Amino acid sequence: MTVLNIRHRTTYRYREPVRLGPHRLMLRPRESRDVRLLSSTLEMTPAASLSWTTDVFGNAVATACFAGLADRLTIENRAVVELGASPWPVFDIAPSAIHYPFFYSSEERADLGALATPQTFDASGRLVEWSRGFVRGEPTDTLALLKDMATGVAAGIGYQSREAEGTQTPLQTIDRGWGSCRDFAVLFVEAARCLGFGARIISGYLYNGDGGPVPEGSARGAGTTHAWAEIFVPGAGWITFDPTNRAVGGYNLIPLAVGRVITQVMPMTGTFLGMTDAYLGMSVDVEVTP
Repeated sequence: MTVLNIRHRTTYRYREPVRLGPHRLMLRPRESRDVRLLSSTLEMTPAASLSWTTDVFGNAVATACFAGLADRLTIENRAVVELGASPWPVFDIAPSAIHYPFFYSSEERADLGALATPQTFDASGRLVEWSRGFVRGEPTDTLALLKDMATGVAAGIGYQSREAEGTQTPLQTIDRGWGSCRDFAVLFVEAARCLGFGARIISGYLYNGDGGPVPEGSARGAGTTHAWAEIFVPGAGWITFDPTNRAVGGYNLIPLAVGRVITQVMPMTGTFLGMTDAYLGMSVDVEVTP
């Protein structure tokens, strides 16, 4: 077991006082068999009233409402979690799904629904063709195929950290040849769906070993919020893939939210009322340490 301290501070700056609209926050770590939440606190300056709810995916969602005007908004999330996932996971895949292609049961297909349907408009079939390029033969080993795809995303696309809002479409990422972790995750998920897999996107934090500086070319996405993916494989269930770091399994990942598309799992979104040029920018500081 590994116990980790998380500190996540985001600061928005404005040229002049503005009226802050409601902010939707998904910052409470998502508990599971491998992740145990020991404590969690959420603080804001200026102060806000918080209301909590649970979305359709079981994510904890806080809505912060503010009174008055402010030229700066600071949101700080602190949590302590215990990780129990193995760094070398073994997946008990059902015999019917060991080789691709395979078929989900009617119940699984109904429950997966849109999670197994591409969400990207691909009239020319370019994304389907790109995805099929990882299928070495039929039948082929299912887990090897997914690992090849995760590795292929990182090998073919250059990583570029980006704090600015917005996510590229899969075809934009392929054409540009670069992207952030969320672009990698969206590309991988949509490619998997093109091959018939049920897939979902995860947002959260990446633990970089000792929490120190990130060596060039390794632990990409550490020091900020991170995004990765899960694929549903019968027998094994949801298998974690981090295409940004060519990794399988979630031993160093702390999930915040899961969803069908990336916009459903953004850690924080909100609005303000003021002049169009009032927004100066934002800064994000994330520390995940033992």
